[in-house]
Amino acid sequence: MGVHKWRLVASLLLNLGFFLTNGLSTHNASTRPPIVNIGAIFTFESTIGKVAKVAMEQAVKDINANSTVLRGTELRLDMRSSNCSGFLGMVGALQFMESDTIAIIGPQSSVVAHIISHVANELQVPLLSFAATDPTLSNLQFPYFVRTTQSDLHQMNAVSEIVEFYSWREVIAIFIDDDYGRNGVLALDDALAAKRCRISYKVGIPPGPGFGRTEVMDILVKVALMESRVIVLHVYPEMGFLIFSVARYLGMMADGYVWIATDWLSSALDSSMPIPSEKMETMQGVVALRQHTPDSVAKRAFSSKWGKLTGSSFGLNSYGLYAYDTVWIIAHAIDKFFDQGGIVSFSNDSRLSSDGFADLHLDAMSIFNGGKLLLDNIWRSDFDGLTGRIKFGPDRNLINPAYDVINIIGTGFRTVGYWSNGSGLSTLTPENLHSKPVNRSGADQALHSVIWPGEVVTKPRGWVFPNNGKLLKIAVPLRVSYKEFVSQLPGTNMSKGFCIDVFVSAVNLLPYAVPYQFVPFGNGKENPSYTELVSLIAAGVFDGAIGDIAIVTNRTKIVDFTQPYAASGLVVVAPFKKMNTGAWAFLRPFSPTLWAVTAAFFLVVGIVVWILEHRINDEFRGTPKRQIITILWFSLSTLFFAHRENTASTLGRIVLLIWLFVVLIINSSYTASLTSILTVQQLTSPIKGINSLKKSNDRIGYQVGSFAERYLVDEIGIPESRLVALGTPDAYAEALRKGSKNGGVAAIVDERPYIELFLSNQCKFRVVGTEFTKSGWGFAFPRDSPLAVDLSTAILSLSENGDLQRIHDKWLIRSGCSTDNSELESDRLHLKSFWGLFLICGIACFIAIFIYFCQVFRRFRNVARSAVDSDGSRSRRIQTLLSIIDEKKDPRDKKRQKVERSISNDSADCETGNDSERR
Repeated sequence: MGVHKWRLVASLLLNLGFFLTNGLSTHNASTRPPIVNIGAIFTFESTIGKVAKVAMEQAVKDINANSTVLRGTELRLDMRSSNCSGFLGMVGALQFMESDTIAIIGPQSSVVAHIISHVANELQVPLLSFAATDPTLSNLQFPYFVRTTQSDLHQMNAVSEIVEFYSWREVIAIFIDDDYGRNGVLALDDALAAKRCRISYKVGIPPGPGFGRTEVMDILVKVALMESRVIVLHVYPEMGFLIFSVARYLGMMADGYVWIATDWLSSALDSSMPIPSEKMETMQGVVALRQHTPDSVAKRAFSSKWGKLTGSSFGLNSYGLYAYDTVWIIAHAIDKFFDQGGIVSFSNDSRLSSDGFADLHLDAMSIFNGGKLLLDNIWRSDFDGLTGRIKFGPDRNLINPAYDVINIIGTGFRTVGYWSNGSGLSTLTPENLHSKPVNRSGADQALHSVIWPGEVVTKPRGWVFPNNGKLLKIAVPLRVSYKEFVSQLPGTNMSKGFCIDVFVSAVNLLPYAVPYQFVPFGNGKENPSYTELVSLIAAGVFDGAIGDIAIVTNRTKIVDFTQPYAASGLVVVAPFKKMNTGAWAFLRPFSPTLWAVTAAFFLVVGIVVWILEHRINDEFRGTPKRQIITILWFSLSTLFFAHRENTASTLGRIVLLIWLFVVLIINSSYTASLTSILTVQQLTSPIKGINSLKKSNDRIGYQVGSFAERYLVDEIGIPESRLVALGTPDAYAEALRKGSKNGGVAAIVDERPYIELFLSNQCKFRVVGTEFTKSGWGFAFPRDSPLAVDLSTAILSLSENGDLQRIHDKWLIRSGCSTDNSELESDRLHLKSFWGLFLICGIACFIAIFIYFCQVFRRFRNVARSAVDSDGSRSRRIQTLLSIIDEKKDPRDKKRQKVERSISNDSADCETGNDSERR
């Protein structure tokens, strides 16, 4: 009995403990403090700060008035100004850590955010910034830093896509020299590099009041001397307006300039409208970005009551909307924090009370024990705010980043398009494109027309030649041969030639002046290497190169070429000899193979016709000698359609008809080819083209400095030991005259323009084969050089108006050799041109012979069956077969047999009738 009592007591105690534990847990989960404190650090008097202050105050009122959010807990916001000072911001953050603050909104400045984030990490207090856009504020480095606005990483991507959209390649960046400016421009540099663009010049402006109008003027004077005319401005509003004012004073807001401002300008305009007209005049034509916030009922309602909240003293910008939503992010996270049993409690950090920090009195600061849970709830936020959907992506940034592209014009601005991370530039709002598949192709990128500085609608070129007195260094090859293309005037720095005239004529067509000077390249003793010249352009030694520079693949990888101004390609030049019309000229129309096959078919057709006609045609019978003569005579006489023998069999006539058609074609072709040989001078060369050169072991010449050497080795596969470098046309002629076996070359491979000039006074050589490469000559410039594009347009204009041809005729037309109509190695007729005819004739002969022998063998079987009782030896059967083949068959036998068969049938019918009458 006692044992049962003890068991009962133990069971009651366990149940009571379980009930108390559950009851306590439930009590803790459902208990919410009456007040929860959050702090805010930002600059009250700044453009963003004064808007954010009103927005956050209103957000706190709306949250406390909404019983469904914190459900009985009052949200209390304590705001302190940092005055854009990192020190004051850190002090303010430390003060919040002493007052049981569970989250801090801010700071506004990226500089302050870098400092305070370290404090937030140590004390585990979430730090939510609605305005710090520095892309280096990473959640990996600062786990308790939460960016509730868009990062400048996305804004700089938008700027780079605008630059690419308008086909600009270089920009100048003017930025505030702090964490916000430097890191933003660093992100811009990376974004432009991904588009094959770059920042050509960076100007950092020190923050603080000590930088005035004089210093800004000094900076802009340097910028005006630069080549690029696309300027990206990433500063604070006060400095930005000063820069625009000075730029207008210096004439830098005129036609040809492009100003792109980041979202600092749109925020200032939104919060300060209307802006004085004199200030707006300094910004005409500027393109700016603004954080995009979708239109919604809540946003319109908040905007409508904004005037009452501020007394219409300033407007609402996008950062104010993000500040409002930031307070709601904290409220929703705190609500979930309490639902999950979170308790607002703090604990001291033992490290702050150690001997080293005792004199600083830091022990008043405490660690927020629920900071990690609250932070997790912040990251899981998902609701619709004034700025659209509030949700963080895997990278801990707000999803669907987007910007408006605005154009400052008149007394305000207009939206010319949108940029979003998914669709790029578009004239449609980003929310209309979210449901569509991502498409970033260039054809789908679009913006409305922009009115640029100077009130022009034509897209600015984006660059000019710098006004700092620097001349473009244009390299000119110092050639020792073919000086008609390019050469230097003795005793001067001037050059002349075909290429020089083309370049000068093209430059004269440009709508702007091009300051340049020619710089000779080469030692003057041999032609320079054009591959080396192109490499020096890529290395920045020269600003460009003009001359007979071939556009080949390995060169286009490191420099840009203009439109080709001369067609080029590799050809083979070899000696030739004239073919006289001697006694055996009549054999030249046909190749030996064609002669042999034609003769064989004459004999074959004669034999086939003889076989088919032998049994029934007396003209194909007789003694063996006569039959052989008949075969030869018949086959050869068909060549002239003069055969006397008539064919009696159907098969023989078919074969003869097809053969006569073949003979007709052969005769016509032979006559035409022989006429050409006898009337046109024929030239011949042992070299047929590049393929015959490759198969031989002969030596091949090429021009010093030409790309032909590497092409023959790398692409054709000719050993380098077979190549001979030659420098002048005289060296060409001498090497060709000697020949490969006597220390010269069998042929020369060079570009067609050189060869045409060489052959104009060297009449013993000719081009053999066909041109085996297709390329052209162009002017070379560094990668992405805008001058290459403009000169290409000018070269096309020269070609269309005929000036290019006139320059060509001036320098390159020579008439030293007679331009007769001689042909080099006129192709003789080969078997491949007639194999189809011979195939048809051969098939016809085979079918006829096959049918004939089928008839013979059928006759042979009938005879052998009737003589079954006679001698059936093998020799006897062969004799029977041969006798059948050789026997004379009268073609009238069939007709006689039919008549006899008809008479016998009539007699039989008569006898049958008489017998019936008798009966």
